[in-house]
Amino acid sequence: MNRFKNQTALVTAAASGVGRGVALRLALEGAKVTVWDRDTAKLDDLSGEVAAAGLPVTAEVVDMTDGDAVVDAVARMADRNGRIDVLVNNIGGSLHTPFHFLEQSDEDWARVMDVNVSACVRTTRAVLPHMIEAGYGRIINMGSKAGRFGSLFAGANYSASKGAMQAFTLQIAQEFGPHGITCNTLCPGAIITERVERLLAERQSAEERARVLESIPVRRHGRVEDVAAAIAYLASEEAGFVNGASLDLNGGQAMVI
Repeated sequence: MNRFKNQTALVTAAASGVGRGVALRLALEGAKVTVWDRDTAKLDDLSGEVAAAGLPVTAEVVDMTDGDAVVDAVARMADRNGRIDVLVNNIGGSLHTPFHFLEQSDEDWARVMDVNVSACVRTTRAVLPHMIEAGYGRIINMGSKAGRFGSLFAGANYSASKGAMQAFTLQIAQEFGPHGITCNTLCPGAIITERVERLLAERQSAEERARVLESIPVRRHGRVEDVAAAIAYLASEEAGFVNGASLDLNGGQAMVI
């Protein structure tokens, strides 16, 4: 498939896990992909993989909590590619802060909000002028089932931050739709990555995990490939009439009318 031929995409926090899968999917479909992360070793691994496969992926070490670093990195990408068509705000996580609300400190809240919300705001603010100039753009924000229905293993700070990203999506979709730019949120349930496996092992017993799995109608957890496929659709030209949407990706574990 060549859905993204002659297009460029930025995927944040994508040296491993879900972001890596998304970046590889977009590159396999023809996009020139830029990947940001702070993990130098994992970025090196990714660079080796894409070089061997001949995929057009550029990996950069970027601290997305540093506003100046974000602005500079976006400028480099725009200079290198001439345009920015797709932004996937993948950065986020519970940062292993306590699950129980009364055990969470102000610092726990500040850290999670900075990574899950403010880093995405900074990146979106830097990218939007390039999309406006082109009259085209696709922005996909990473929400979560937690932001819509609460979480069984991530705390109130994480759930609140993901709910904030959904509200941010609505405003960006409304304000920049007239410029040919869509903005949508993907809301996955538990997607099994190394990080999520560690968190589940810490916070749920084997019996609890079995009960959770039984509550999912399709009887499995999500995979990186599930997320990558959904984002590839939302990032495509064919999704041009999907704007301000929150797409649940949880196997039917939580459903709404």
